[in-house]
Amino acid sequence: MYFSSLFPYVVLICFLVRALLLKGSVDGIRHMFTPKLEIMLEAKVWREAATQVFFALGLGFGGVIAFSSYNKRDNNCHFDAVLVSFINFFTSVLATLVVFAVLGFKANIMNGKCVALNTKKIVGLLGNEISRDLIPHHINFSATVSAEDYQKMTVLIREVMEKDYQLLGLGSCSIEEELNKAVQGTGLAFIAFTEAMTHFPASPFWSVMFFLMLVNLGLGSMFGTIEGIITPLVDTFKVRKEFLTVGVCLLAFFIGLLFVQRSGNYWVAMFDDYSATLPLLIVVILENVAVAWVYGTDKFFEDLKDMLGFTPFRFYYYMWKYVTPLLLILLLGSSVIQLGMTPPSYSAWIKDLASEKSLSYTPWGLAVCISLVVMAIMPVPVVFFLRYFNIIDENAGVVSTISYKKGCIIQEIARPEEEDDASLIHAKSPSPMPGNSIYRKQNGGVPDSTPNGRYGIGYLMADMPDMPESDL
Repeated sequence: MYFSSLFPYVVLICFLVRALLLKGSVDGIRHMFTPKLEIMLEAKVWREAATQVFFALGLGFGGVIAFSSYNKRDNNCHFDAVLVSFINFFTSVLATLVVFAVLGFKANIMNGKCVALNTKKIVGLLGNEISRDLIPHHINFSATVSAEDYQKMTVLIREVMEKDYQLLGLGSCSIEEELNKAVQGTGLAFIAFTEAMTHFPASPFWSVMFFLMLVNLGLGSMFGTIEGIITPLVDTFKVRKEFLTVGVCLLAFFIGLLFVQRSGNYWVAMFDDYSATLPLLIVVILENVAVAWVYGTDKFFEDLKDMLGFTPFRFYYYMWKYVTPLLLILLLGSSVIQLGMTPPSYSAWIKDLASEKSLSYTPWGLAVCISLVVMAIMPVPVVFFLRYFNIIDENAGVVSTISYKKGCIIQEIARPEEEDDASLIHAKSPSPMPGNSIYRKQNGGVPDSTPNGRYGIGYLMADMPDMPESDL
C-alpha cells in the first residue's frame, strides 16, 4: 500500500525535474497558467471539473465510506478530510506541471519540424513567387532557421503578398497552436505524452517508468473501488470475502475485455461520458441531501462533536446544507439542458480524411448511453421503494449494528433469541453501560468512560460473532 501510494510521486518528481531541463518546458507551463475565461461559461467544463474532483477524492463511489467504516469511532475524520484535500490539490498541481512541461517540449519539437518544412518551401519559391528582398539579410538558409526568424520572415511575406499568401501553402507554425492541439483522456497518456517521451534522452527508461506508474495508479484506484463494492456485500450477506473478491474481479475483467477491442476507445469514451459523469453527480447530490436534509445537519454536527470532541466550524454547516446542494443542482440542471440542446456525439477517426470528426450516436448507441445512466442510479430509487413499502425487512438479517448516542452504546438489530437486548431497544431506554454479552474490558475490572461521553477503545466486541467486519 505504501509503495502504491509513494511510487507515483517519485516518478512524477523525476519527470518534472527532467522536463524542466528540456527546451520549451517553460512555454508549456506558461500556457498552463494562462486563463481562458470564455470557456468558464460552458456547463460542460464545470461538469468535467466536478467529475475530476469526484474521481480524485473518490466521492460517490462508496470507497471512502467503506474505508471509513474500519476507523475507530474517535478517529479525527476532520483532520483526515482536510489533509486528503490538500494532498489531492498538491498532487493535481504536480501532475499538471509535469504534463504541460512535457507538452511544451513536444510543442517545440513539432514547431521546429513545421519551421524546417516551410523553410524548404520558401527556398524553393525564392526568385519566383517570393522576392529575395523580402528575406531579412541575417537569415542564413544553409543553417537551421530559428522559430523567431521564421516568424519575422513570414510576417514580411504576408504583409507584401497579402491575398496571394494563402496560395504559397505555408502552414502556420506556432507553439501556442501546437499546445492548443493537446489531446485529453487516453490520447494524452498513450499518444501525446508517449510521443513526447520518444524525444527524451534515454527514452526507453522514461517510458518504462511512465507505464509502471500508470499500472500502479490503476491498481491503487481499483483498491478503493473494489472495496466500495465488497465491504457492504460482506457486511450484509456474510459471504466469504476472498471468494467475493475473486468473483468481482473476474466479472470486472470480462467486462473490461470490451475496452481492448479495436473499438475499445469508443466504448471508453461512452462509459466515461455517461456512466461516470451525470450518474456520479446525481449520486453525490443524493448523498448530500440525505445527510444535510433527511438526517439533518444539526444531528450530523452533534455526531461529529461527539466523535471529535470539538464542534466543527460553522462554515461547514452552511456549505453542506445550502451552498453545496444548490451548486450541484444548478450544475446538474445546466448539464441536462446542454445535453438536450446538443445531441450526444463522439469523436470518430475518419481514415479517408486522416482526421477526427464528431458524429452523432446511432439509435442503438443512444440506447446504450441512456441505459448506462439509468443502471448507475437505479439502485437508489429501487432500494428506497423496497424499504419504504417494507418489501425488504431490514431487520430480517443477522447483522448486528451498533449505535452510539450520547455516551450510550446499544445494539439496534439483534437476533430474535436475544430477548434482553431486544427489549432494551424497544423500550428506547439504552443502558449507560453496555452489557457484558456485548463488550468487555481487555484487562478486566470495572470499565470507565471517557471524558467526552464515549467508551474507551479498550473495550472489545468479544461476544459478537455477527458483527460486520467493517465495524471491528
